[in-house]
Amino acid sequence: MPVVPGLEAAFDVEVRLGPMEDHGTTRAGHRRVVPIVGGRVTGLFEAEILPGGADWQIVRPDGGIEIDTRYSARTASGGHVYMRTSGVRSGRPEILSALLRGDPIAPSDYYFRIGVQLETADPALSHLEQSLFVASAVRESDTVRYTAYRVT
Repeated sequence: MPVVPGLEAAFDVEVRLGPMEDHGTTRAGHRRVVPIVGGRVTGLFEAEILPGGADWQIVRPDGGIEIDTRYSARTASGGHVYMRTSGVRSGRPEILSALLRGDPIAPSDYYFRIGVQLETADPALSHLEQSLFVASAVRESDTVRYTAYRVT
C-alpha cells in the first residue's frame, strides 16, 4: 500500500500587493491582475520577494477566484527562487466583496488554498525542487500571507 502523505511546515511567505487592475471580461473570463511589489520568505529558506510579479486572477461567475501567481525571491547570497502558486479563493458573496474592499475578515470565513511550485538554479536550494508544497492563505488589504507545507 502507498504511504499516506503528511504535511510538514516548510516556510512562511508574506507578499505585499499593489493596486488591483481590473481588465474586464476576456475570452478566459473576468480577468484581474494584482501586482506583487515585495515581501519576505522565512523558514526553510530566507529571501526577499522582488517587485515585478503578479497574480493573474480569473473571477468565476459564482464569485470565486482562480489564483495564478508568479514572482521571484532573492536570498542574501544572491540566489534566486522563482515561485508560482495556483489555487482558489472562494466564499459567500458578501465575504468576497469585503475582502475586495480590504475589510478585515477572519480566515475561517473563506476558502483560500494554493499549491506552491519552486524553481532555482542555486545549488544550495536545489532541494526545494524535489518536493510539493501546499498552503492555506490569508488575504489582507494589501498583503497575502501563508505557511507552505511540504507534502511528505
